[in-house]
Amino acid sequence: MNCPFCNYEDTRVIDSRPAEDDKTTRRRRECSRCGGRFTTYERYEIQPIVIIKRDGRREKFRREKILNGLARACEKRRVSLEDLNRIVSEIEILLQKRESNEINSNEIGELIMEKLKNIDQVAYVRFASVYKDFRDIDQFKQFVDELRKGGEF
Repeated sequence: MNCPFCNYEDTRVIDSRPAEDDKTTRRRRECSRCGGRFTTYERYEIQPIVIIKRDGRREKFRREKILNGLARACEKRRVSLEDLNRIVSEIEILLQKRESNEINSNEIGELIMEKLKNIDQVAYVRFASVYKDFRDIDQFKQFVDELRKGGEF
């Protein structure tokens, strides 16, 4: 880090602490040549996640949108908001770890269903009914029957 006063390239950190948001590190530095002191902030860079919709549109990932969908599926069920937030956070972390910052909306739906299946079976089926876009009751019944046969219920 170059000194902003004399542009000397040797500065040392004399104090380091988390900033208010806990996502940034505040560092006090001192120049070895002129003794000037200054503050720098270090934060990690996260690439925005882009969702590719079924119709080909691209849209920025919004955790609120997933949280709202989960909340609808879990309405009147004994699933806490804490559980829902944990699901969204786990999915967000999985997406951040991917090589590509673009993901198909179908893949996100599958991730959500995988997480929901372990929390509440009714909410899982509710979410699937919207996500899978069943055309009629027979498709829905077939889905539930397959779940029962697979030993997942």
